[in-house]
Amino acid sequence: MDVIGGKWKVLILWALDERPCRFGELRRAVPGVTEKVLASHLRELEGDGIVHREDRGEVPPHVVYSLTPLGRSLNAALAPLGDWGQEHVLGGAPHR
Repeated sequence: MDVIGGKWKVLILWALDERPCRFGELRRAVPGVTEKVLASHLRELEGDGIVHREDRGEVPPHVVYSLTPLGRSLNAALAPLGDWGQEHVLGGAPHR
């Protein structure tokens, strides 16, 4: 639970499940998250081996975040929880 604890981590993981993203893209994909919190959560997820941070060493900085194999397996484990929430909280059919 420490790995996915917090309001935003699961949403970040689901956004990265679709495709690798730059920081600004992630911020737009997770409405409401602040830059400070997003940066903090990305560092924590990277430290836990869930997210890979690729710094392409360009100016301006070009950093891409993606899921590691461990992160993809975590998303697969969270999928039934997302389906449950879709059905019981949001009142719709599950979607993937």
